[in-house]
Amino acid sequence: MTLQATPLNAAHRAAGARMVDFGGWDMPVNYGSQIEEHHAVRNDCGMFDVSHMCVVDLQGANARAFLRALVANNVDKLQIPGKALYSCMLNADGFVIDDLIIYFFSENWFRLVVNAGTAEKDIAWIAAQNDKTGSGLVITQRRSGPGALALIAVQGPNARAKVWQVLPQTRAASEALQPFNAVVVAGTPFGEVMLARTGYTGEDGFELAFPAAQAEALWNALLAAGVKPAGLGARDTLRLEAGMNLYGQDMDETVNPLDAGLAWTIDLVSERDFTGKAALLAKGQQAQFLGLILREKGGVLRAHQKVATAHGQGEITSGTFSPTMQQAIALARLPLGVAVGDTVQVEIRDKQLAATVVKLPFVRHGKVLVS
Repeated sequence: MTLQATPLNAAHRAAGARMVDFGGWDMPVNYGSQIEEHHAVRNDCGMFDVSHMCVVDLQGANARAFLRALVANNVDKLQIPGKALYSCMLNADGFVIDDLIIYFFSENWFRLVVNAGTAEKDIAWIAAQNDKTGSGLVITQRRSGPGALALIAVQGPNARAKVWQVLPQTRAASEALQPFNAVVVAGTPFGEVMLARTGYTGEDGFELAFPAAQAEALWNALLAAGVKPAGLGARDTLRLEAGMNLYGQDMDETVNPLDAGLAWTIDLVSERDFTGKAALLAKGQQAQFLGLILREKGGVLRAHQKVATAHGQGEITSGTFSPTMQQAIALARLPLGVAVGDTVQVEIRDKQLAATVVKLPFVRHGKVLVS
């Protein structure tokens, strides 16, 4: 099978990146030292090619009404242009088709950013709902074709300053931008740029969407400004420290989002109906999503390891060795009776090793929040 490539593929290879198959995409896992890339984002500034993710523009007079029924979070929270909302898109059984970010630019234009591996499935689902409801929306994917956009995430305490150094034309419009807001700026040397104060690392920064034809030029300009390239390896350890879910690992079409720590993204309070709401109300929450810190030597926490608790068995969904904390950490789905501070036993290669249950996240804005 031929792997799909982002517009930055040649730049990654020229930089000596170690490339891997990531859900059918040829992506950099690191550029030498995953640990150095991780620390660069926590302490200074790093950048990720996230062009494999897919921007989907929804345009039309019925866009808001359509999204009210499509996603579990309430798009009526989006009243100010540029405001963003994180949500799950559920099937009728209340399971997660995908998690995504919705940006509101006008009543006729909402922008979604969906995951790489689910993009085709997502667009087909959205199109089917558009037809079913007669909403008449124009659905445009921006990952390929004439209007293709590249996506670069610049993350870290110095990320915004570095972006302004490379894109001074954007500073006035984005300096006062609050987290989870975006602005579109025209007239830069790299074309029209959307700057979103969002990310997947637990650090500040921007996610940039701009014409794919300018991808290498902007990447190289950021490189020249001292922004360190970072690959999928560092992206995973950073997001795990930040307690952020990964689709396909921490939740998918077999998982109730209430059991995946995503209740905060689901509006069950308002009278608004949405696909999957009835199923969620019928099932309720059956497990909880918490962090684990391994307390004994002899192993690393990994996905699918079983967790024995006084209230029954749980399971790790994502695990790693934390470069910031220098400890093995994990995200886990645990029985409802388990409490923060409890000691549980993780099954690692036929051994039972003690771990402490902690509240997520582990790390945010460079600070360790658990012990």
